[in-house]
Amino acid sequence: MSATEKVLTGKTAFVTGASRGIGRAIALRLAADGAKVALNFASNGAKAEAVKAEIESAGGSAMLVQGDVSDFATVTGLVKKIVDDWGRLDILINNAGITRDNLLLKMSEDDFDKVIATNLKGVFNCTKAVTKLMMRQRGGRIVNMSSVVGLKGNISQTNYAAAKAGIIGFTKSVARELASRGVTVNAVAPGLINTDMTAALSEKVKEVMLQEIPAGRMGTPEDVANAVAFLVSDQAAYITGQVLSVDGGLVM
Repeated sequence: MSATEKVLTGKTAFVTGASRGIGRAIALRLAADGAKVALNFASNGAKAEAVKAEIESAGGSAMLVQGDVSDFATVTGLVKKIVDDWGRLDILINNAGITRDNLLLKMSEDDFDKVIATNLKGVFNCTKAVTKLMMRQRGGRIVNMSSVVGLKGNISQTNYAAAKAGIIGFTKSVARELASRGVTVNAVAPGLINTDMTAALSEKVKEVMLQEIPAGRMGTPEDVANAVAFLVSDQAAYITGQVLSVDGGLVM
């Protein structure tokens, strides 16, 4: 499925955490496929503006919707703005996430709570905010960003792993609830992806992790965006409640 096919023409998408990394790549890909894209960001306005400008310079359509996804009232306001401006909402990509890594013995309650609030409750907030709308439309695509960490765990990431594992259970449950209305709900579990988040890792840590990846390389944000583009397309209409790992074989 080529990004030049414009298979999402007439569709609107809401991408959370869209200012950088995987979120940015997903937003650019959905726009290239013809969707209008609402770009959510929490604080990095300059980077979000840059993504919007890149979409528009390529002939696409985008809007900025700033807000903290961990706050339900904020999220409902963002969804209302998108629908007021564009009349509908077809695609939700729950991508916003943060890390507060530490060993459990040293992890503060606040660091646990903040990660759960953004990474897991944020998915609940956004999904709940669009559910009635998509059911009324009798169609929609929801893709939640999990992680290989949610499948296999990781030292110093009990909070992050708990949130990402929770997303998998949430995805399967909501998929069952919405399937009869033509709404699919799937999760993507990226592995070691070359982003700002992984750039903070030492070369030694990266080398150790690469030894566990059969493909022998880190993934790119575009690798993840390609998987998302498939899941939101008509080609994936009969796929729901699934977890697609984009990890070079790391957890197979």
